[in-house]
Amino acid sequence: MSSNENNPSSADRSRKRSASALHTGPRKKAASSNPLVLHGRHFGRTVFSLCNYPALLTAGIPRLEELQDSHIEDYPAEVFMNLIDSYLGLLDRLMKGEEEDIIHVGELLGKGASGARGDDTKTLKSAVLEWIVPRGQVVIPPLSRNIKSDRGFNHEVTGALLCPAGLDWSNIEAAKTAVSGDQWPVFLYAGYEYDSEDPWKGLLRSEILIFGYKHVFTSPSSVDKEPKATRSGNAYLHGMKCVTQGSLAYIATQVRFSLSSSSVFSQYRHSHGLRKFYHSILDLLEDPDESEEVADLMTWWTRRIFPNSSSSLRSISKNSALSKIREKLLLPCENGPPAGTN
Repeated sequence: MSSNENNPSSADRSRKRSASALHTGPRKKAASSNPLVLHGRHFGRTVFSLCNYPALLTAGIPRLEELQDSHIEDYPAEVFMNLIDSYLGLLDRLMKGEEEDIIHVGELLGKGASGARGDDTKTLKSAVLEWIVPRGQVVIPPLSRNIKSDRGFNHEVTGALLCPAGLDWSNIEAAKTAVSGDQWPVFLYAGYEYDSEDPWKGLLRSEILIFGYKHVFTSPSSVDKEPKATRSGNAYLHGMKCVTQGSLAYIATQVRFSLSSSSVFSQYRHSHGLRKFYHSILDLLEDPDESEEVADLMTWWTRRIFPNSSSSLRSISKNSALSKIREKLLLPCENGPPAGTN
């Protein structure tokens, strides 16, 4: 097998993610307290959000033996394996069930993921207005907390934050540019400053992303307080000890949507859609050629969100025996929620 096959390009990974199994399916009614619904909420936030779970499961079960014995090269299969590894007893239930049982399990997981996404979209829509100007200042002209039509490129403040990195917002022509999902907005960068000579500098380290992450995972009240998971926060409820790549891409996508003028979280807006934006962030974070920068980024995030976790307490020398052990301990964080969490 060629090295290209072992290390698919970002474009290949994006195409593979676009398979029907990863397209969000319709919402189904189910009790919100169902363990699978609860697990779907956390899995969607921390591993992969825009997913058609019934299709993912029905496509993955027939390939299970193949996937267990070989290197996984397509993203739907990777999501499938992460999913069955993250929930104790799920594999046995799927293997013993008929197709309609598998579909039902997928619907429960999907309800959880879509429900969490909807809840976060609703609360961030209002909360983000507190973060787009320095504390003590007001947004001028004022923005509605419930109506988004005046946001996005229709407003000076939100438009400047959504302006693609490298473009000059002061030039009015920038607002008229058709922005693709993989043209990353400047709000992703620390201080909202982009360095064309060093595009990694400050990437995914902005204050608004930190606020958004804490709002969703450690509780809205923790945004202005000590960065630790409260007993009511999603991170605490699911035993989350480190920031995952999927959760970072999820928050970036949610913040992008909250700043936009779109009223519906639509992932099917061609090249302008949230789906392309979400995938482009995941592609970068999963690119083996960027592993060193990504490792540094994820450590940076974990230290800010979970400062008391064992993975963020001290620096470890690279290539040491301890670093290798720590990498194995952190693997569950990179792959998703721990097995058996609800």
